[in-house]
Amino acid sequence: MSSHREISPAPRGTVFNLFRRLHFYIGLFIAPFIFVAALTGTLYVLTPQLEQAIYHDALTTDAQGLAQPLSAQIAAARARAGETARIYAVRPAPGPQDTTRVQFAEPQLGPSESRSLFIDPYTLQVKGDMTVYGTSGVLPLRMWLDQLHRGLLLGDFGRNYSELAASWLWVAALGGIVLWAGTRTPRTRKKVRSGFAAMRHWHVTLGLLLAIGLVFFSVTGLTWSQWAGNNIDKMRSDFGWTTPQVNIALNGDAPAEAADPHADHRGTMDGMTMSGMTMSGMTMPAKTAVPVTLNQPDISWDKALAAARQAGLHATKLELRQPKNAEQAWTVSEIDRSWPSQVDAVSINPVDFSVVDRVEFASFPLVAKLTRWGVDAHMGVLFGLPNQLILALFGFGLCTMIVLGYRMWWIRRPAVPQLSPSQTLLAAWLALPRYAQGTSLIVMLALGYALPVMGVSLLVLILLDIQRWRSAQRASVVQVEIAPDKQSPLAIVQSRFAGKRKEMRYFLRSVTVLALIVISVMANAMIGGVIDQYQIPFSHWSLTMYITQAMMILLYSTVFTGLLSIPLWYFFLGESDEQGK
Repeated sequence: MSSHREISPAPRGTVFNLFRRLHFYIGLFIAPFIFVAALTGTLYVLTPQLEQAIYHDALTTDAQGLAQPLSAQIAAARARAGETARIYAVRPAPGPQDTTRVQFAEPQLGPSESRSLFIDPYTLQVKGDMTVYGTSGVLPLRMWLDQLHRGLLLGDFGRNYSELAASWLWVAALGGIVLWAGTRTPRTRKKVRSGFAAMRHWHVTLGLLLAIGLVFFSVTGLTWSQWAGNNIDKMRSDFGWTTPQVNIALNGDAPAEAADPHADHRGTMDGMTMSGMTMSGMTMPAKTAVPVTLNQPDISWDKALAAARQAGLHATKLELRQPKNAEQAWTVSEIDRSWPSQVDAVSINPVDFSVVDRVEFASFPLVAKLTRWGVDAHMGVLFGLPNQLILALFGFGLCTMIVLGYRMWWIRRPAVPQLSPSQTLLAAWLALPRYAQGTSLIVMLALGYALPVMGVSLLVLILLDIQRWRSAQRASVVQVEIAPDKQSPLAIVQSRFAGKRKEMRYFLRSVTVLALIVISVMANAMIGGVIDQYQIPFSHWSLTMYITQAMMILLYSTVFTGLLSIPLWYFFLGESDEQGK
């Protein structure tokens, strides 16, 4: 019985063989998630103009002389929302034809969501009342697309899918370059390409053109992911690369508050105070906190805005947040993320409206600046329309490259080399020299620790690979068969289906279970999302809503079932030792 050591290529070849199998596995098992992330992300960056058109009435107004004071606009919003509603933030109208946003925190809303009332600065009319999302304040259309892109509308659990895609995207891009560099042949003048050669040409060409962008999207996407993002935040904190935050503590001793879009949706630790704590044997006297009202007086918003303008905040887009308690200051921040970035911030004393602290983007550490620019470029807001178009080209290019990869695999599938079943990831790794095996293990453990979702998924891939490797080893016994050229076409087809009859049953059962799971998840996400967003009970839906949501559920369920069934097809009906003989 032959051993895999007997067929091992040269050391350089073993490395490329390992990269080839890893690239193949990423394309087969991870590419469906990358495809969905690329497609939904592209739709997200292409919708700002559509969003402006859909919500035009709420976002714009006609200039009618002098605008009313900000305090009067806030009073109009509070009259609509109720005097007991707590104001989360206020964004004054950035231009003469824009409305003012007064955002309220409501307990029934999700993380990073707030209720926004759009106020006409001239007539004080409420022109819109809707839920907005995140520090960027995106409206319902882009909020839905953002949540679809980040977590498939499945909450925190769904965020694992986008982190899985971002964790492997850079590996696929760089691994593809390594394979191209190590296996490319000298150029010829022959330009006529068809079939597999043409698809491989365009797959490689797109990969080379998009490689830098794919690595960029992967890195910036990981910065706000659920698990790897926490590790990145810890690393930035350890190296002093965190973004400077304005200090809002009035006593001057407390650290600056970190910028956290989820802060107003998290519970507070009311029972923890500084009173009674000792330091070096000396008791610190308890401070008497000055009680504050639920909302600051309307006139105070005017004073805070005037103080921020006087302190040097000249951006047209500002956001004001009132103190949360008696020991905190106002915060006024510039929120213009387009180039050049205007994100300076000041904190204002609520008693005399003097400046407590300020941070300027010009003084940010280089890594903090790069992080800010990277996130804004990833979202398509840094350079406006050109940024959006570039992202769209990268997104559609990546989707095309994935489709070409699957098409290449399908074309070559019937002609798999005889030794391919034994060339699993495990066999490729075992063929490496000892020092290379040790190095690869160290790299794998380091990446698994830094990128937990990658580590878990790699472990799953290895387990599947081991199973296929064992099957290949057991099936390595040579069997005498009639040569295909001596069989009739019907006999060939019958023999192949007869050999796969059991696997076909398993495959169909798995797809059925997968379809039921996908339909259940999509139905729960979409129906629940409509009920939560529009506050319309399921029993009160119109016939049009029933039909529309049913079609959406069917469409998304079909797409995701098809994408996720590709790995199942490979596992049950993929390569076999007899293919290509």
